[in-house]
Amino acid sequence: MRDTTVPPAFLRAMDWVYDLIAKLCLFLAGLSLVVMTAIFAWLVFGRYVLNDTPTWVEQVSLLLVMVIAFLGAAVGVHQDHHLSVVLFRALVPDWVRTVFVFATDLLLATFGAMMFWYGTELTIFKWKTLIPLIQWSEGLRSLPLTICGALVFLFSVGHLIRLVLGRDARQDHIEG
Repeated sequence: MRDTTVPPAFLRAMDWVYDLIAKLCLFLAGLSLVVMTAIFAWLVFGRYVLNDTPTWVEQVSLLLVMVIAFLGAAVGVHQDHHLSVVLFRALVPDWVRTVFVFATDLLLATFGAMMFWYGTELTIFKWKTLIPLIQWSEGLRSLPLTICGALVFLFSVGHLIRLVLGRDARQDHIEG
């Protein structure tokens, strides 16, 4: 049974910080999408009007796609909109559902920690190499992966804390 009283101050502070981080991630992902659209418009204009194709657009777009995908994935974990199969959880008693949810959050936290750890190693390893055509650090390609891993870990641990304290308000939805 879920407790509907006012949550403790540390949970309210955690939620406020996590919500702020999620909003910042959504803003950066949205800004990246706008920038990518604008530079592709420049690519088309340069190629067909100026007859001078800007070659840097593809490399910058690949970086922006990484930002959009990985920040969006982290926010999906925070908002519990990530890809999950809820059919089994919907068919079992509440206590079994809680075990499934706990296991899922624990796996996501572990996966996020591994993404962060190995993403950090990859970013450091590639930092001194430059991306062709734009001469930016190759480590920028894996930096969104690293940040996403840290955020997935933090958001999953936040879900686990709420679950252990009996304050988990997430519900499974089965679209039909």
